[in-house]
Amino acid sequence: MQTSERQEVIDDLLSKVDQGSLDVVQDIEQAHSLDSLALLLEALPLTDRVGFWEQLSSSLQLPVLAEMRDDASEAIIRAVDDDQLHALFADLDADTLLELQDVLTEPLLEEALGRMDSEQKQRYASAQQYADNQVGHWCDHQPLVVPAKTKINVVLRWLRRVMPKYCDHVFVVDSRGFWVGAVPIHQLFGADGRLKISELVRDQFPSLNARDDIYASADKVANSEEIALPVLDEGGLLIGRFDLGTAYEMQAERAEAQIMASAGLDEDEDLFSPVMKSARNRALWLGINLMTAFLASWFIGLFEATLQQVVALAVLMPVVASMGGIAGSQTLTLIVRGLALGQISKSNLKPLLTKEFKVGLFNGILWAVVIGVIAGYWFDSWGLGAVIGSAIVANIISAALAGIFIPVLLNKLKIDPALSGSVILT
Repeated sequence: MQTSERQEVIDDLLSKVDQGSLDVVQDIEQAHSLDSLALLLEALPLTDRVGFWEQLSSSLQLPVLAEMRDDASEAIIRAVDDDQLHALFADLDADTLLELQDVLTEPLLEEALGRMDSEQKQRYASAQQYADNQVGHWCDHQPLVVPAKTKINVVLRWLRRVMPKYCDHVFVVDSRGFWVGAVPIHQLFGADGRLKISELVRDQFPSLNARDDIYASADKVANSEEIALPVLDEGGLLIGRFDLGTAYEMQAERAEAQIMASAGLDEDEDLFSPVMKSARNRALWLGINLMTAFLASWFIGLFEATLQQVVALAVLMPVVASMGGIAGSQTLTLIVRGLALGQISKSNLKPLLTKEFKVGLFNGILWAVVIGVIAGYWFDSWGLGAVIGSAIVANIISAALAGIFIPVLLNKLKIDPALSGSVILT
């Protein structure tokens, strides 16, 4: 759904709610995907959101809830009554429970687990062996898997009944479930059906370790030229697969998290979360920003006597600070992207510093001349213009170098530079 289309749907929904009618819900759910429905729900104020969600078909309520951000789905769970929740968890599977477990209370979680069959319980328990930032926690535990001794004609009969999304290989394991290799599905057609599938195995097929970082795994899948990669434990036991669709979702989630983190926000924060919760989430970063502001004020205070004698400096100071801030932010953004893509190392750091110094020097001199001339003409003091011009050069160069050193240092300290780099740069 396009942004403008979604805005029109939201306006239409809110107008219907104001009139006491939600008849449009059935049409909307038929026209849009689960993720689009989740985004629509998140855009509605809480009371309207709950009303819209309750009008959804019962088969869609749980999947849409799982697609929503944690804060938004938690708000719905807290708002609906217990009878609705009990009915909701009647057919809960392990994958959906993994999506919702952080927003469910302990009693609800226990109830959901109690209603699962043994297979779903086992899948949930298997995922819980890994942290939620590891690929083993989120991988699909139902890949196309066959034992190495299986005949090709048997596999073909099975494929006619079972074909998951994002699947172009059959994964082959030994009798104990350990990884052997993969066979492209297209090679099965035309092959001698009496052969064992192990005779067609690609033993050099790439794989993921179940304890690999989820975002690093997403990048590996996206760059592998394969539709899905097997996920193995430390001993080589096949526990699932990680497909291209999930990889793209994780990459989008990481990008959103970095954007939100740069402003000191959590990617799960709801548009209509409670006032006190939103205020508490943002207070920390406001406090950090206040510390940097006091630091800047203290530094300016060191030159109080000079500023009293030359008031024009106080007028022009924001210009110098603003130019430095923009120059630093430009470099910081470039470096954070380079770090995320693995393009920056010890080998190319020195040439990068040299290049950014030259860029800062060029832009510093260019804008120092422009601002110096304007300041000199404005205050009828070419000496003042020279001082401001010098300050511009020094500040832009310093900001450019800081835009390199700050994210590189934060990355060395295992701190996400997208999270705090801009605040420290200030």
